[in-house]
Amino acid sequence: MNTQDIIKLASQYLDNLSGHTFDILDISKPITVNAAVNLAKIISKLSPLIGNLIEFNTVEFLNKQDEFTEFGIWQRQDPGFPDTIFVGKIQPLPGLEIKAWLPLATEITARFKNSQNHFQFDQTYVAILAWLPERIIYGKPRILDVCVVSGLSVTLARDTHYHNPPDYLVLEPEDTTQRKANLQQTNTSGYKFQGSADEFSEAKKVVDSWGIEGKVYKPTREYQRLLRQLLIGYKYRLDTNFAKMDRILHPGIEEFKKRVYNTDVSGMTVAQWNRLLSSRREDNIKKSLQDYLGIKEENIDELLD
Repeated sequence: MNTQDIIKLASQYLDNLSGHTFDILDISKPITVNAAVNLAKIISKLSPLIGNLIEFNTVEFLNKQDEFTEFGIWQRQDPGFPDTIFVGKIQPLPGLEIKAWLPLATEITARFKNSQNHFQFDQTYVAILAWLPERIIYGKPRILDVCVVSGLSVTLARDTHYHNPPDYLVLEPEDTTQRKANLQQTNTSGYKFQGSADEFSEAKKVVDSWGIEGKVYKPTREYQRLLRQLLIGYKYRLDTNFAKMDRILHPGIEEFKKRVYNTDVSGMTVAQWNRLLSSRREDNIKKSLQDYLGIKEENIDELLD
């Protein structure tokens, strides 16, 4: 077994989680259609709590698999990157960054900011677990689909998508290798040009002077020095939306999103439920909840009895 063997085996087990229900929390079925509408409006607020519980339980799930026992154990890092590493005989340490995604909360809001330099051995992979309550708004959390992709491939897709000097700069963290582990910086940052049109023309000439490969992103010190000259010489703003995984156009993640949105749950696809529940047409929402989830309008006196 080597690092890639461990990652491949873990990926296979995670893929098998599709359709699995986690017995970590059970949302009761609403007793009236009005209660169901109200629950639908706030269900996304459960995402951080249940997402974390799914991440914890996924590590426990991997440690129950006998094939890993001889070589080590999956161990959570809290805080730390990645979420879990495989501690044992295997070097470099295999790692998984686990992201739980509730599709009713629209896009994959998780960010992936780690530098390409972290993935020189391609030892860390990203696992995205899409989940929903069994019956869209109630029931236990059920895994709809799983996507496991190389962390290196995510960083390459991110940097290729965002980096476009002088308009947009992706910058590596400063060299902090001499600091204590908890003080070392590993995250990249994105900066958007904020200068005038004339200043942009000037900056473009600077980039053109770098040559044909000048716009190709590199995490090297030499290239980063060129980018920092632009950052110092012109006005840029820090992009707080930088590195959202939904926006980097990674082929594997994009295909995963399509599968999830096309998955049928309780009579409609996830995309159809998403459009319905995010709309303001309450009558349509009520009708669909009645038709597809069997939630009926009850007499309030009967409920009080």
